[in-house]
Amino acid sequence: MLRATSVVRRAAVRAERVVDTLSLGYQDRNRGGVAVKTAGGLEFTIDLDKPAALNDGDALKLEDGRLVQVKAAPESLLEIRAENPLRLVRLAWHLGGNHVPAEMTADALYIPNDPALAELVRGQGCSMAAVERPFQPEQEVHHHAHGDDCGCGHDHHHHGHDHHGHDRGHAHHHHDDGHKHAHGHEPHGQESHGHEQHQHAHAEHVHGDSCGCGHDHHGHGHQDQGHGHGAAHGHKGHSHDH
Repeated sequence: MLRATSVVRRAAVRAERVVDTLSLGYQDRNRGGVAVKTAGGLEFTIDLDKPAALNDGDALKLEDGRLVQVKAAPESLLEIRAENPLRLVRLAWHLGGNHVPAEMTADALYIPNDPALAELVRGQGCSMAAVERPFQPEQEVHHHAHGDDCGCGHDHHHHGHDHHGHDRGHAHHHHDDGHKHAHGHEPHGQESHGHEQHQHAHAEHVHGDSCGCGHDHHGHGHQDQGHGHGAAHGHKGHSHDH
């Protein structure tokens, strides 16, 4: 049987290449391997190379290059309204928690006509009516809020630290010089202690820029770190001896 192997999105559909139309309900627009028959009698199987949800106005591309445009078929739905918009918001929250497909307009929600869903609607104090219309629910979103795993290429966690590095770049350089110099003049244990103290002071400094305490946090950090930063202040003199 003839196959449809790819999707052409609505904006890219060229009318002269469309040979027929196909009406599909929401479920059939979101699954593959379906044998269908167009309005003009053309039969083929939806066998997409890559899984894709079909929207009203998209076209299926057949193996021979012809296009069949998809129309969202009328379905039995519940039209839900509420005098208090907050009730619709609460209902939408519950529907989302149960992964119920829902179409949202300015003043109503549309969901599949199902007795269990009707009971949920009544429980939220909303009114409803059975209607027949094309169903075009909101598409499921792959949340960007997952940040580190979203695959967008941005390092969400370290972005703030990069800014911190620019703001405190001089402090990091002083610490590096002092830390390296201390290896040659102080016991390892004492140097490690100085390093830990620096980290602790550094964390406090990050949180202290806007604390309003009136202290010069940068200068305070240098004077407290006798083990590491004291060596750093004398680094210039030592370099002449070496």
